[in-house]
Amino acid sequence: MATSRVDAGGDGLLDDVREGLSFQLEEIDETITAMVADQAAERARDGELIPLRLGLDGERPETLTLLGIRYELSRDRVRQIYTRAIGQLIRRVQATGVPSTAVFAERYPVGWGDERLVRTLLAETYATDADIAAQDLAYLKLRLAGHGLLDSKRIAGFVFQRIAGWQQRGRWHPTEPRQADPAAGLATPLLRRAVWGSGTPAALPSTPLETLDAADDARGSMFTEKLGREASFDTALEARLLRVLDQGEQVETFVERPGAVEYRLDGARRTHHPTVAARLTDGRIMAIDVVPLGRLAVYGNRMKLAASRAWAHERGWGWLVFTGSRMGADDLARHEVDARHENALRNRLARGPMGWGEFARFVEETGIDVVDLSAMVVRHGWRWERGPFRLARDVSG
Repeated sequence: MATSRVDAGGDGLLDDVREGLSFQLEEIDETITAMVADQAAERARDGELIPLRLGLDGERPETLTLLGIRYELSRDRVRQIYTRAIGQLIRRVQATGVPSTAVFAERYPVGWGDERLVRTLLAETYATDADIAAQDLAYLKLRLAGHGLLDSKRIAGFVFQRIAGWQQRGRWHPTEPRQADPAAGLATPLLRRAVWGSGTPAALPSTPLETLDAADDARGSMFTEKLGREASFDTALEARLLRVLDQGEQVETFVERPGAVEYRLDGARRTHHPTVAARLTDGRIMAIDVVPLGRLAVYGNRMKLAASRAWAHERGWGWLVFTGSRMGADDLARHEVDARHENALRNRLARGPMGWGEFARFVEETGIDVVDLSAMVVRHGWRWERGPFRLARDVSG
């Protein structure tokens, strides 16, 4: 498969997350998934815990607090179990050589300096909205790439420090001069992407919904002028959205986590909390979800976003998704793919689902990229699952 490396400059905050997308990242997650499956044969809980913590299914990683609630354990105990599981996974792979870790060695070479590795890992974090588990992901990737224990911990620690810097970047005191933020000019093009409901809009909640992990220390916060208080966020993408809303002239006010959206995923009941809801100066209200461009077409995210959109429209609100890219959800649906490649994939899926090995060969032969795949999935209603990878023609398949 053709591969590419992300060599982001600065602090890893890409101007457009599309720059950080690569099927090599898909290969890395698929390889980790195979490792976890091998371990789960002996320790079933590891097969559930690790994917949830690392977001291998393409959805945002879970906080340690939520994992603790899921397993009826303390947050610290979950951390201990996760650390033990990852240690066993690494030792297993090192002892057996199965599966191959060549993709890690290529993307995070031992010969690279600390700063280049940190920038690469940060760019991946931003592009995949995985800040919550960034340190854990960085450590695992580096160990599998051949970096020593202490070096991996040290570099992963640098990643954590930079993430903390992202979280602190939004902090300022109202009496201090505020520097101009490029995000301020993004409100107009973003708000134009809204899909509006009908009827008289329900009132905007005055305070954020208190979720079970609202106080988890993975969350950051920033002071907002419009609210006159600290607003919380989980990732740098969410922080960027809050800055856009705080400085946007069309936005009167907003609130994080405006409600709870109940929905089902393959029969299982789930709850989603939209990132934010904003009231515009013309009185209209919209809900906004944050899902990065490269994860927009993943099945679990599509079901979640469809439920969030319906929830917003029931309230007479508008709805949109912030992708971290100049390409929004509507642009993705219109994105052109070489007709020969699109028809070939349609014909192949008519015969049944595709796994990673076969799809990787298709990518190598055609040169399609992640945006191409995402566009075809959205356009044709295919079902793209990750962790492990599976592409099927029908959502029900």
